[in-house]
Amino acid sequence: MTSIAAPPTSLHRPAVSATHASRASVAAPSNRVHLGNLEHLFRNRGAVESSGTAAAPVQPARRRQQAPLLRLPSFFKRAKGDFAVAKEEQVDLSPRLFQPVPPDGPSPRGDIAAAWRRLHGEDGWRGLLDPLHPDLRREIVRYGEFVDAAYGAFLSQPDAVPGDGTGAVHVPLQDAAYRVTAPLFATSSVGFPAWLALAAPCAAQRTSLVGYVAVCDSPAEVRRMGRRDIVIALRGTCTVLEWAENFRAGLVPATEAVDAAASPVSASDPKVECGFRNLYKTAGDGSPSLSEMVVTEVRRLLKKYEGEEVSITVTGHSLGAALAVLIADELAGHGGAPTPVAVFSFGGPRVGNHAFAERVEARGARVLRVVNAHDVVPQLPPRPGGRWYADVGRELRLDSRASPYLRPDADAACCHDLEAYIHLVDGFLSSHCPFRANAKRSILRLLKNQGGNVKQLYISKAMDMRVRLDAGGSVDMPGSPLGRLGAPPSTVLECVH
Repeated sequence: MTSIAAPPTSLHRPAVSATHASRASVAAPSNRVHLGNLEHLFRNRGAVESSGTAAAPVQPARRRQQAPLLRLPSFFKRAKGDFAVAKEEQVDLSPRLFQPVPPDGPSPRGDIAAAWRRLHGEDGWRGLLDPLHPDLRREIVRYGEFVDAAYGAFLSQPDAVPGDGTGAVHVPLQDAAYRVTAPLFATSSVGFPAWLALAAPCAAQRTSLVGYVAVCDSPAEVRRMGRRDIVIALRGTCTVLEWAENFRAGLVPATEAVDAAASPVSASDPKVECGFRNLYKTAGDGSPSLSEMVVTEVRRLLKKYEGEEVSITVTGHSLGAALAVLIADELAGHGGAPTPVAVFSFGGPRVGNHAFAERVEARGARVLRVVNAHDVVPQLPPRPGGRWYADVGRELRLDSRASPYLRPDADAACCHDLEAYIHLVDGFLSSHCPFRANAKRSILRLLKNQGGNVKQLYISKAMDMRVRLDAGGSVDMPGSPLGRLGAPPSTVLECVH
């Protein structure tokens, strides 16, 4: 096991309980630190390219006139027929926006039994992305919430280890139709020096809870969806050692054992990022690798539900999006009965070279990458001249400046935040239309996680409605039967009357 000095820590996403706040803060600091690490990475590895145009260095956005995070191609600049940039006057102050759940309930789900294969990417989501089909929008939002539950599980149990059992690992699923069948753990191939591991045992833990496997267990929902859905959900980077693996950006063979040194790049052989593959294939002390855990559990579920129509959906954010592609590639390549495999990823980095991307698609795995035009992470690792790394699958491109609720100079942390992604998907109609006027998703989570990036008008409205986001990390709506919702202790907005 290689020992390294501790790099800067990071945290992509939300919600840590009060009882674990002190421990979670060791392993999972703020998004702002995470994006500071990305900026450091750019300075050391060169500028990110976007369609041949060099990117400006990432700076924390504070002034409304600040330059954009990335110098984007002219296609994304404001013009007739391009993304509609939200105006300050186009406001919606409906009380529903400030409630944990809309008063008339969640967005209704129609019967998709006849169309689920198209929604699952059977024909590459042709004709469904721009404009975005309402059923596909609901599916993407729903899978984003599965990823949010993976973050919640880790941040409430940062010291969970394999062997605790499914019942001992609590996953805050929002969809009651699904049942968690197995927690998933990823192990870093690197570790802290012994003396540092003794000083910070939680941060030095090599194996961490990274996600879970769940299966639809409701007969009514199985009928509505037209199949039994197996979901594999994965969070983004949350530990120091995961960050250490992220920096190992050399390409290694996708089908062979990985050693410490990256092998030479060959255009004809499938290759993947070294750190991602290490996290996927490294076994822990007395525990299997993430790859073994996923394959074993999926095989068990497929055998249990043999004879039924089953789909496998892999979803993840950031690092979890990269791991999702590796999982889909392996599951689709196992052969046997062709169980459809699809990936819904949010803000994911590039995973491998052109040969790897071609292999994923040739095996039948369908990948839909949800990308914010102002998020820097999907531009990593850099690919100068289009070489080495390649994007895989189809892309649903969003623009955080189209949201009427977010500031047009929203900083890099907001542009990469999972809740911001779900918010943008919920409001997206097409690249030629403004933000959806009848979007029903509450903006409470945006206020909790990205309060400094929400327009002052909505912060003031929250204060007028006596919505309280306190330093303990909870949302309190006096008089609401819905009670309190969890939030990270680093909440930037505190509305106290």
